[in-house]
Amino acid sequence: MLTNLSKLLMVVGPTASGKSELAIQIAEATNGEVVSADSRSFYQELNIGVAKPNRTDRERVSHHLVNVTSINQPWSLGEFQKASTEVIASIRSRGKLPVLVGGTGQYLRAITQGWQVPEHVGNDKLRIAIQNWAEAIGFEALHDKLKSVDPKAAKSIDFRNHRRTIRAFEVLFLSGKRFSEMKRSGETPFDLLTIGLDWPRDQLYARVDQRIQHMFEAGLVGEVHDLVAAGKEVQLRRIGIIGYSEVLDYLSGKLTLEACIQLIQRNTRRFIRHQANWFKPNDPAIHWFKANDPELLQQVLGHVQNWLYR
Repeated sequence: MLTNLSKLLMVVGPTASGKSELAIQIAEATNGEVVSADSRSFYQELNIGVAKPNRTDRERVSHHLVNVTSINQPWSLGEFQKASTEVIASIRSRGKLPVLVGGTGQYLRAITQGWQVPEHVGNDKLRIAIQNWAEAIGFEALHDKLKSVDPKAAKSIDFRNHRRTIRAFEVLFLSGKRFSEMKRSGETPFDLLTIGLDWPRDQLYARVDQRIQHMFEAGLVGEVHDLVAAGKEVQLRRIGIIGYSEVLDYLSGKLTLEACIQLIQRNTRRFIRHQANWFKPNDPAIHWFKANDPELLQQVLGHVQNWLYR
């Protein structure tokens, strides 16, 4: 039984850093449960290309917010915040430690910094008009236009994520306020410990390349092909997840397989640099550990135990 039920442990780090496995190990050692803040893992249809926790991982410890929605109904930040808050409260009420893990900085901050995400009613006609505009000029051009009117929002939204880019313009046109101004920070409701995994950049990139190779060997192309056959290509493009967007272009003949793999590698590296904007090496709130240290787990668990029972 924890001595303080307001505690929340967070594990952060770039893509392919090993944070999911570390979160599982921490949960095993502390009677904890894992809460995913990886927006890609929400979707039931996506598996290989998002490195989702597999059945064995989910049998080791309880996982929450995995496979909770469809790409037909993408979650908003507000929906994630509501669901994760409820899950964390449930874990705490059972005397267990919530271990929040993910590389989506915006989602993690919404929880740990108590963001107040206001309800905002959409407008179907306006959304369709923005969608048509985007298709006419290209989604990358639309994202460039967002940079000029709301640079903070553009910085936090991946240019491949068509849905969120459209949403930013929808909010702007309906409310007259920038999307980046719609999220107000409140007081954090947690006694928070944040563990960060740090890799030398060359080693991290090597891990990324290896992961991407494994995804193709595991059948990523077949997974995307099946989604296209099921009539879900439009939805898949709108959420703009690295790996899936590029394979769609390969299947449509726009890329060779070699070029597709290289583009996924390049886009993943760019995403890692974007993640570094959320999790900075000099952030005093993050306790960084060398991920390639052979005694990583022992060091992390020692730090966690001191925090839990201080």
